[in-house]
Amino acid sequence: MSLALLFPGQGTQHPAMLSWLDQEPAARDALSLLDAALGRDWRNRLQDQAWSSSNTVAQSVLTGLGIAAWSCLAPYVASPVVCAGYSVGELPAFCAAGVFDAATAMQLAQVRAAAMERSVAGQDTGLTAVQGVGQPIIEAACARHAVAVAIRQSADRFVLGGLAEAILRAEIDLASRGARCTRLAVRVASHTTLVAAAARDFGQQLEAMTFQTPHTALVCNLTGTAVRAAAELKRALAEQIANTVRWDECMEWIAERRVACVLEVGPGSSLSKLWNEIHPEVPARSIDEFRSAEAVIRWLRASVV
Repeated sequence: MSLALLFPGQGTQHPAMLSWLDQEPAARDALSLLDAALGRDWRNRLQDQAWSSSNTVAQSVLTGLGIAAWSCLAPYVASPVVCAGYSVGELPAFCAAGVFDAATAMQLAQVRAAAMERSVAGQDTGLTAVQGVGQPIIEAACARHAVAVAIRQSADRFVLGGLAEAILRAEIDLASRGARCTRLAVRVASHTTLVAAAARDFGQQLEAMTFQTPHTALVCNLTGTAVRAAAELKRALAEQIANTVRWDECMEWIAERRVACVLEVGPGSSLSKLWNEIHPEVPARSIDEFRSAEAVIRWLRASVV
């Protein structure tokens, strides 16, 4: 029996997220990296939605908190058999799998965010979540309105990206066909060709780096499968920026390994809720549901037998 770790992406952050980490000695190193990146008052500034939803802040916070949280849990629970990260969540996932260290992950979060901001400078772009219609309707709407599928979550859940005006037209169209559309607090059309320059820039940064072989299966957004070789890991981490995140396939790959439970390591509970809807036979929870590392550890020890 075994544990799978999922690391969430942008849009899950909130002012009260994982506040118990501030009292955990094991989290101090990762939190100090966040202090260095964003300033020691970063948690207080999360009340400012414009600041907290900016690419640099959101990607740094999600990376740092994911690493800090897993640092508190790792010594006390079974090693995961698989890790996966959703969008920028791949950075803490790669770190948890031993591909690079926490300092490198935090540096890459800032490099990634800056590259994405540059790639859409002067353009009004974004993302919208769409639920309740199937892929044929989604693909037809994308073709009509020049938007793209940024993320596939399930058979009737998608995230679309593009220019803001095009997204609005697509939302109106899809709503008339029974879809529920929710604009996300992300100001970059991630995982579309609009950020192709960011993928190239980030890939060039990764080329000079040393990647270690992951010590657990590492399922990548680009492929929907586990990737092991360093060159392929670099390609997957860079190219997912401008390509559809195949999260539905990532979840299926994990489910096929018959894991005992799934833990979402980060703020919010979007990934664990989605998992429970699709694979209710395998329990999933988010660490954001707990008030201490000890509570998370108790649940994991009871679930991974």
